[in-house]
Amino acid sequence: MEDEIQYLDRPSGSALAYCYTPPKAGVKGTTLVFLPGYMSDMDGGKALAVNAWAKEQGRAMLRLDYAGCGASEGEFEEQSLIDWREDVLTLIDKVTSGSITLIGSSMGGWLMLLVALARPMRVKQLVGIAAAPDFTDWGFSQEQKMTILRDGKLEEHSEYSDDPYVTTKTFWQSGDANRLLHKEITFDGPVRLLHGQKDEDVPWAYALEISKKIRSDDVQVHLVKDGDHRLSRDQDIALLIDVIARLD
Repeated sequence: MEDEIQYLDRPSGSALAYCYTPPKAGVKGTTLVFLPGYMSDMDGGKALAVNAWAKEQGRAMLRLDYAGCGASEGEFEEQSLIDWREDVLTLIDKVTSGSITLIGSSMGGWLMLLVALARPMRVKQLVGIAAAPDFTDWGFSQEQKMTILRDGKLEEHSEYSDDPYVTTKTFWQSGDANRLLHKEITFDGPVRLLHGQKDEDVPWAYALEISKKIRSDDVQVHLVKDGDHRLSRDQDIALLIDVIARLD
């Protein structure tokens, strides 16, 4: 049985799509919140696999689509990184209760850190999958950055979609204003970072850089030598679920 998609109005008026499974009676543990990557949605393979496991365990879980993505309303090209952070915060505040484990994939790993800083009393644990904080800085050449600033957006071929990979000036400037890796990230809970060493989109060295910058001493980096950016093979999913299971 598929989860029923529900909707919550964001302050701007457009509705955010989400699926929430409450915990079973007597089951303890944090609420799992999955944060998709750029141009992705809550129906990705990793999100659904974690959701299925959470149901088996009786754990609470929230999946969501940022505005302009998936089943949520809004225009994709009008959104910024901080707009999407606010979407996550709105859903966490309105839909969930208690402690939270954030699971962030790629750009979702950047949002994971921003949300953790914004809700330090709620967010207990972090699990990053090819986490990509600050990618508006290191992920583009100077020529590409100039194209974004001059033309208002950059369109590139996407390996994961028939639609072009679009980066707007609005998003790029928001990302540039909210970089994290230049200073200490003041989070003290458990952090687990999974990264494929054949990742051609986000260099795996960034997992090590994140681990250095996070203040917590309870940080583990799991490198998958033959893993790519998506880390969505059966063995990758098994590693992800094992990591999550060991946190609670």
